[in-house]
Amino acid sequence: MTHHVILGAGPAGVIAAETIRKHAPADTITLVGDEAEPPYSRMAIPYLLIGQIDEGGTYLRKTADHYQRLRITQVRAKASAVDTAQRTVTLDNGQTLAFDKLLIATGSHPVRPPIPGMDSPGVHPCWTLEDARAIAALAQPGARVLQMGAGFIGCIIMEALKQRGVSLSVVEMGDRMVPRMMGPTAGGMIRDWCETQGVQVFTGTKVEAIEPAGQGGGGIVSKIAGALGLGGSDEDKGLTVRLSGGRSVKADLVISATGVRPAIGFLKDSGITCLLGVLTDEHLQTNVPGVYAAGDCAEAFDKVSGKTIVSAIQPNAAEQARVAALNMVGQTAELKGVTQINVLDTLGLISTSFGNWEGVPGGEHVELTDTAGGRHLSLQFKGDVMVGCNSVGWTEHVGVMRGLVEGQVHLGPWKDSLMADPTRLMDAYLGAAQGQGHWSGADDTRRRA
Repeated sequence: MTHHVILGAGPAGVIAAETIRKHAPADTITLVGDEAEPPYSRMAIPYLLIGQIDEGGTYLRKTADHYQRLRITQVRAKASAVDTAQRTVTLDNGQTLAFDKLLIATGSHPVRPPIPGMDSPGVHPCWTLEDARAIAALAQPGARVLQMGAGFIGCIIMEALKQRGVSLSVVEMGDRMVPRMMGPTAGGMIRDWCETQGVQVFTGTKVEAIEPAGQGGGGIVSKIAGALGLGGSDEDKGLTVRLSGGRSVKADLVISATGVRPAIGFLKDSGITCLLGVLTDEHLQTNVPGVYAAGDCAEAFDKVSGKTIVSAIQPNAAEQARVAALNMVGQTAELKGVTQINVLDTLGLISTSFGNWEGVPGGEHVELTDTAGGRHLSLQFKGDVMVGCNSVGWTEHVGVMRGLVEGQVHLGPWKDSLMADPTRLMDAYLGAAQGQGHWSGADDTRRRA
């Protein structure tokens, strides 16, 4: 009987465990997660913050006995080391698990910037349900909230905060919003849009320190007022966030959304090859036979771009988990590619990014910008294949953009047509894909566009 140990109880870990159980009814499965709650989706936390769901709505599986019925043993702990020679995992609770097959699905952890004052009360990441509870308690209507980071995750959090009725400021080190998803023109348009929606945005700006608001001259006033029993003004309460360039912003709550990194520190000295993430082959197997990785911590080969990629989005986690699990039970399955998709709703402005949106060496690109209309479209080509694209405020044919990039469709003469008029995406897809066996995909894409 094979013992499968799965490290990480997020979407990748849960889907892998369920897939193993489906195909190997007699095998033993142990699912290791380090949070008190049942396995849940981090991507559901913004919906929790705006009140669309309760905490139970974030749970990946809704019935309390789901894992028990599938005979999946749950262990609450965090992996601290892996011994591939002895085939054991050491947990931070002192327990040691022996495994036959191991799946590393530990996901990501928030990057903690080295800023003085990060340990102050009222400073939180937005990553766990525990974080969400703390944020919900402070992010009341009218509260002054400063968010550090305006990347993809940061913009999703920002959307939830704005709906809670807070007074919101956002600070981004990059020269534009969502800098890893958008070029200067597109990122600037998103910033301008956010400002029209009442969000104060600082780009090209660093947070230098977070201090109690009463520090400095205001602190003396606050102490005197306190001694007289008068209380302090709102300006003397909460936090002062000092920014580069000499500015300061008052805040009741500071949220750190400065990015994430694969949670793989425990693999040091394990012999498992790691680059940015855990390096895997097309079967999601690592360099150690029987040891696999999936989800946000996995670095998988993408046939479309020709390179290994960590792509921390839930569709990737689900597909990688499925492929890894099938191989763990002895079935041969291959990962077709690493989906590079970002579709973002920023306070009602839709933006998208697919594939190599920055372009490739020797490639060509075309852009179309309607500043007054808040619309931008950028297409990137390698030969007659569209290898990447992004858009702002251009909701037509989003599915077609994805289909062209992921399908690696040879456009032939349609490439020149798109260079002349990038809005002819649907015509190009149907015209080029029909003769290349992509017709059914095009039809599906039309329904999704």
